[in-house]
Amino acid sequence: MNIFRKHRWWVGVLVLAAALGWPVEAQNTQESPWLLGKATHVPSEYTNQESCYFSIIEGHNGKLYVGTAKYGVNAYLVEFDPLTSAMQMVVDVHRVIMTMVRGFAAQAKIHTRNNVGQLTGKIYFGSKQGYPDKGEKLTDYPGGYVMAYDPKTGKTENFGLPQKHFGIISVTPDEEHGLCYISTCDDGRPIEKSHFMVLDLKTKRYRDLGDTGIHYAFIVVDNQGRAYHPVRNGKIARYDPKSENLEKLDITIDGQTPPFELTRDGTEKKGHGAVLNWDISHDGKTLWCVEMSTNQLYSFDLTAKADKIPGKTHGKLLANAKATDCRALCVDKKGKVWMGLTEQGRPGGAQTHLVSYTPGAKSPRDHGRVGIANPDYIKFTDEKGKQKPWHHTLRKEKDGTITPWQPLGIAASADGHVNLITLAPLTVTRFSPEHLK
Repeated sequence: MNIFRKHRWWVGVLVLAAALGWPVEAQNTQESPWLLGKATHVPSEYTNQESCYFSIIEGHNGKLYVGTAKYGVNAYLVEFDPLTSAMQMVVDVHRVIMTMVRGFAAQAKIHTRNNVGQLTGKIYFGSKQGYPDKGEKLTDYPGGYVMAYDPKTGKTENFGLPQKHFGIISVTPDEEHGLCYISTCDDGRPIEKSHFMVLDLKTKRYRDLGDTGIHYAFIVVDNQGRAYHPVRNGKIARYDPKSENLEKLDITIDGQTPPFELTRDGTEKKGHGAVLNWDISHDGKTLWCVEMSTNQLYSFDLTAKADKIPGKTHGKLLANAKATDCRALCVDKKGKVWMGLTEQGRPGGAQTHLVSYTPGAKSPRDHGRVGIANPDYIKFTDEKGKQKPWHHTLRKEKDGTITPWQPLGIAASADGHVNLITLAPLTVTRFSPEHLK
């Protein structure tokens, strides 16, 4: 299997890690302090490359639900009970859709940011394709499925396949109106085909609102029941189910029309604009966003009546970082924004930070470099002392602290804990409220 195609979005970091092994980094007194969290390993039987993506959410029962990737084999939804540290598989995707296929035809991963039904507490998610091996065609993949797992009954509802040969990248329920919003993905590069779709939860029928040309899309629903989906070249699609009207709106940032996307050196390049990684405030009025690499937090006012959605910046995520990579963002029930990000360009290698922003503050707050409080949570080497495969994103620092450097998903718990997913080994690290004050 071609590993460079499979993980092309972070393969450069992987190669660097392989070259460095377990490097020892010199201490820098100017660096932020350690923020230690309790780590729990997601069982390796549910992955084959120790990975998942943005798929983590807390259910109404206080348990976390994590989607995993097992390339060429299957995908699973895993339930994590923070009180007991127990993890169990609750959804076997292939069992739900009744298939035993392998290779590129398999439902290789759950990539969606899992979402919770407001009325039922069901966990909504979707399945997605992996990457084709030599001799496999994109059309070998039948398409992804939309599902909802009910923690109360242990049953999973299958809402079918919205679009042939397309995976599912986003599933956002609006149970109050009997709807669910879907974003599909064909994994095309450099331009992805990604369709914004509406599912009637009762009839299980889909309506296609069209191609948005964007990858890794997130969908949110505002306080008026309108659904938002990013559109290529810095626009936002807004669908009103009452009128069944779809608008494609421009945005402003700090009163100005933004470039499509900014590179790390501040120059313009064509892309998505500042509307890539989303979450919405719990009152449904503010959309919070980060791009992967601009080291900025953005917000957009969804209550504005103008023909453009007004946005503004809130400062650098890390004030002194040379470069950042942020893919993990969520908003807790009190309105605070949480982000897990990688600081890049450091002499000792990439470093994960946990950052928050309280609305009204002058800038985001760095809570520190992420470290593992219980480094014995997993064995990194086999019986012969050789590092296990896909256990490469943990590094041992000079002071003995074990630190990860590839965060992807984040979820805030109702009790104040924050939960961060890091890859290889696939780990959920949980930070307590007293350490986040």
